[in-house]
Parts: sequence; C-alpha cells; structure tokens
Amino acid sequence: MQLDVITIGDEILIGQIVDTNSAWMGQQLNDKGIKIRQILSIGDDANEIKTSLNNSLNKVDIVLMTGGLGPTKDDITKKTLCEFFGTELVYSEEMYQNVIKVIGTKGKMNELNQSQAYIPKDCKVFTNRVGTAPIMCFEKNGKMVVSMPGVPDEMKTAMKDDIIPYICSKFKTQAIYHKSVIEVGLPESALAIELEDWENNLPSNIKLAYLPSFGMVKLRLSAYGDSEENLKKQVEKQMVPLRKILGSKIVAEEDVETERALANLLIKNELTIATAESCTGGNIAHLLTTISGSSKYFRGSVVAYCDEIKHKILGVKSKSLLQYSAVSQQVVEEMAKNVAKKFGADVAITTSGYTEAHNEKEIGEVWIGLYYNGKVYSKHEDLGTFRNRNITRASLAAMTFAIDIINNNRRSKLTRFNTMADEQLTTQQQAETNYSEQTQIRIGKLNKLIEEGRNPYEITKFGQ
Repeated sequence: MQLDVITIGDEILIGQIVDTNSAWMGQQLNDKGIKIRQILSIGDDANEIKTSLNNSLNKVDIVLMTGGLGPTKDDITKKTLCEFFGTELVYSEEMYQNVIKVIGTKGKMNELNQSQAYIPKDCKVFTNRVGTAPIMCFEKNGKMVVSMPGVPDEMKTAMKDDIIPYICSKFKTQAIYHKSVIEVGLPESALAIELEDWENNLPSNIKLAYLPSFGMVKLRLSAYGDSEENLKKQVEKQMVPLRKILGSKIVAEEDVETERALANLLIKNELTIATAESCTGGNIAHLLTTISGSSKYFRGSVVAYCDEIKHKILGVKSKSLLQYSAVSQQVVEEMAKNVAKKFGADVAITTSGYTEAHNEKEIGEVWIGLYYNGKVYSKHEDLGTFRNRNITRASLAAMTFAIDIINNNRRSKLTRFNTMADEQLTTQQQAETNYSEQTQIRIGKLNKLIEEGRNPYEITKFGQ
C-alpha cells in the first residue's frame, strides 16, 4: 500500500521553515509497512490544494496533509477541503470544549479561536490533544484524505495516537524489515563491483540500496512480505555470505551516524579517545560528546588553531612547523602522539588543514593524524572549496579513518606508519633533505626575528 504526503504552507516554499514533518512521517509509516509514493509541498492556494489532491487520489488510496489549519485568514485548508468534498462547516460543541481545554490559562477565547470549533459536516474528526485545530479524515469511494496541523507536536501526537492505528485498521499493510550495514574501506563503485554476484543472487523480495557518505557506505537491505519474523530470518541468511565478503570492512550492522559507530567501537574494545583539532575547530570532540555515556570513552580535546598552541601545548616541534608547515603529515602525527600522551588516551585523532582559501593549490587540503596501539598513522584529503562543508567532511573523514584503523582494516590508503618513539632523521637523511625555497625563506625570517628578540610565532601562520 502506498500513500502521498502533501505539506501546505507558503512558509515552506520561501524557506522560512524546513519541512521536518515529512521525514518523521516517513519513518513512522515505514515501520508499519506503509510506503510513501511522493512528498509534495505546495502553497496556501485553494486551486493548488484541489489539483494536488486530484492528482494524488488518481494514483494512491490515502493522502496525508499537514498545514493550513490555523485560525487566521491565510489558513484555508479546512474551507478548501469542504469545497473539494462538497460539504459545509458546522459547529461542534465537543470541538469547542477542546479549544477551551487547550487554551486554558494561556489566553482568552476570541472569535478566531472559536472558529476552530467549526468542522466539516461529512468527515470523521479526531480530537487534537495538544492544539486547537481539528484533525479531519475524509473517506469516499475507498479513498482516504487526512488533514492535520503543521505544528510538529500536534501532527506527531495525531499520527501516533489516531491516524496510523486507524489506517492500519482500514487497510491491509505489508510487513517490511530493514537491515543496515555500514562499510568502510571501499568507495561505492568498488563496493558494488565487489558485491555484484552476491547482489544478483538476492531473493526478489529483498532490495539493496547503496547510501554513500563521506568515507563510508551504508548498505540497506529492505525485505517485503507477510511476516516480519520470517523477513528477519531471510535477511540474516543473506548476511552470512556478506560478512564473509566484506570481513572487517563492516564497522556496524545498524543505522547509526559515524560518531555513534566510532563510539560503539570504542566502548566495545574498552578504549578511550582524545582529539587535537585545528581546521575542524573542536567539531569532532563535539560530535563524540553528543552521545549519551560519552564519558566512558572521551578523555579530552585541544583546539590548537594557531601554531604557537600546537608547539607550546601539544609539543609539536618548531622545526616541523617551519620545515613542513602546520598543514602537513609530520605535524598531525606529532599532534596525535602527544595529545594521546597528554590525556592518557588509547586513541587520538588530529586534524590540520585549509578549510577555506589560502592559495589556489591548498584550498580544502587536510591532513588527518591518528594514534592507536602505540603507532601513528596519517592520511591526506582534498575536500573542496566550501568552508562549512569542509569542516564536516574533515570530521567525518577523521572518524572514519579511526574506525578503519581500529578494525585493523589495513587496505585503506595509509600514507605513513610510525612507532611511538620520537622520529629522528639520521645524519645521512638530513643531508639528503631538500628544503624548498619557501622553507628556506621561513627559516631566514625566523633567524632574523630571533636576532631582533621578537616572537618567532609572528611569522608561523602557515594555515590552520
């Protein structure tokens, strides 16, 4: 069974509010085996409402509508539905008493509030437990149209307590079972090639979807049938060969965000974590601590946005900052090793990069460092040219990198592997090191500042 969702309101179309109702409704309906065919947003226009209803009812049996049920003149949904179904508004004492009950001490009754007591004559009305607008259900020729308030709390209460149970009592629904698997290590296209034979042999009632995000791919298996219990068994049977194919690339078998997947991994292995962030500005720490119980694994964080803090607080060598710049493999590795030691953490994540224009070649360049199990790893990313997106992408890439390493998935493209011991270049290596022209200039300026008795960090603005 399928239905359409129509959200009504000029405020949605002009971007004044975001339609979160539809996403929530989709989740709730899916749990009951009800598919949404389409979600449509329209303005407060009577002709548009009628046209949209006609189009939907020609293709589905149920239409759920939200919005346009307030007491003001711009709220026209109730009147328009009366015109569409050829009925009229009549006064309801029951609805009037509900309006009084809801308003209570919040405000005085006026003629606009009283208008909420008028309902369509030929429809089933559900009491709005948390608002004044009536929840209306029109049924005709085997079709159903439900109109609910656009206020999220009112809509959610109506859906859970009345509308979904009523739909399920009137229509036969199909059982649906979803299983999510999060994979790290292969991009979407490579993963699809890896799983081609397995996917081709899936039963016809099981569908596979690839949902890529930065650094990982979520696989969603959706099974359709008469019994959820049988569907679970059927999907689990398909999971057996999938686990053999992907092995440690599977980092979670549930629908979770990246930070939750990492948190679960840390808790499972009784590990603690610390972060030292530059370009991500503490965002990784923020994400990891939004999870309830994060004190079990999170030790602390340093936001080292300038080079002086990287040196003084995190112990990054001045030579590394001058020779390689703050946005470098060497610096993020030193940050990772030192912040792990400072906080006594088993795992440490570090970031340093250019999240916005520094020069054309470096926009979006990010280095990620990771300390785990006495070893240091690092990874380079080129993320693009949009600042806020780069902060999010760098955070996700860093957490995915940590998941990958902790799961011993060494197939990812590692750029360097070091032990906990301090890195010391041999005399021969030092002689073979070719300093770039830019580095030579930095060192010259540094020496000049030192001779003048000035702070050498005045010139070490090499990026964040």
